[in-house]
Amino acid sequence: MYQDTIAAISTPIGQAGIGIVRLSGRDARAIAQKVFTGQLANRRLALGHITDPDSGEMVDEVLATYMAAPHTYTREDVVEINCHSGPVPLQRALELVLRYGARMANPGEFTLRAFLNGRLDLAQAESVLDIVRSRTAAGLRLAVQGLGGGLSQRIKAVRAELMSVLAYLTARIDFPEDEVEERDVLQPLIEARRDLAELIDSAYAGIIYRQGVRIAIVGRPNVGKSSLLNCLLRQSRAIVTPIPGTTRDTLEEVVNLKGVPFVLVDTAGIIKSHDLVESLGVERSRQAIEQADLVLLVVDGSQRLTAADREIAGLLGEKPVLVAANKSDLPQKAALDELPWPVVSICALTGDGVAELEERMVSTVFGGKVFTSDALLVSNPRHKEALERAERHVAQAQTSLEAHMPDDFITIDLTAALSALGEVTGETVQDELLETIFSQFCIGK
Repeated sequence: MYQDTIAAISTPIGQAGIGIVRLSGRDARAIAQKVFTGQLANRRLALGHITDPDSGEMVDEVLATYMAAPHTYTREDVVEINCHSGPVPLQRALELVLRYGARMANPGEFTLRAFLNGRLDLAQAESVLDIVRSRTAAGLRLAVQGLGGGLSQRIKAVRAELMSVLAYLTARIDFPEDEVEERDVLQPLIEARRDLAELIDSAYAGIIYRQGVRIAIVGRPNVGKSSLLNCLLRQSRAIVTPIPGTTRDTLEEVVNLKGVPFVLVDTAGIIKSHDLVESLGVERSRQAIEQADLVLLVVDGSQRLTAADREIAGLLGEKPVLVAANKSDLPQKAALDELPWPVVSICALTGDGVAELEERMVSTVFGGKVFTSDALLVSNPRHKEALERAERHVAQAQTSLEAHMPDDFITIDLTAALSALGEVTGETVQDELLETIFSQFCIGK
């Protein structure tokens, strides 16, 4: 597919035990051998030095591995040079292989070659990026499931059934005078719609596990928002003092709750202020509410609700809201039944009630649904959109069939459905989409 040889540093730059320079392409071994003093043999780890052939300068002592095509990640010849990790030795080794014939790899180009050479389909290739970016064990499990081809197998099964129906209808159109054996067309369409609907229904949860949930912690000053953030994080991250208005800007941290990455946004207390810095903090708090998937409204349960509490509640609109009634260790005075949302009494100081609050956060996000650890979930918004288009076209094909429309009308929608499904696995993908997808990868992957 590609004729040139690419190279890149495939590990993060920094001081560590090992850093890897990777080459892929038909000249990978020859180029590496020009700067490596050891002898490269297929699937053998070789000890040697990276040396500048022009000056004779030794750059680093390394271990190098040559892997012959097609049994490699890219299905091309691959060489991996294990250097001592540090910016200088890695960069020098990379400069040398580039000088002697390799080209600097583009972002995601190693995985792109794996896709173009047939080792991975597009859904599996995107799962590689999800593995790198996963922030919880559940997110990692979904990404590994995708890399293993779970989603691809389901989609290919639906696609094969629709292709069979399309072939049958095309035969009836092309050979109207011949006797084409009758077969049931409706039932395969019904089953395809059911399978697609199941995948689409799973996408809400899958995308949450992949991307996380944004939570805005809001309330008036000194009700315990920062204390609650620290309690949820199990560490002292936000400054907490008895002085109202300590938090003057938003503060974001990620916490793993039941496998879901929650992005917690601690906000400044929302009050009217003539202080410029405080006013900017309040404006950012309002923006945090607009961007949030779920709002935690923190009130002081030991005090009656104030006009400020009610004003903040009025800003929340149609957002999903949980009320955290803080300071449950003190006598309670707040009339919490005034608020139209579920209330959990907590003490951010001692942690009482926080476990229940966490449970309610997770159940609110998933609408009470429970997913087993082996459930196949669609976790990519691009896949969800393509599946929805495919389902709409299959539904229209079914409607046309039931209305006894000519076969031509049915085949148009079936062709469109097959094209949409092919966008997920890569059979019908456009070059522009490939560039967009792989540009999100880091260089060296």
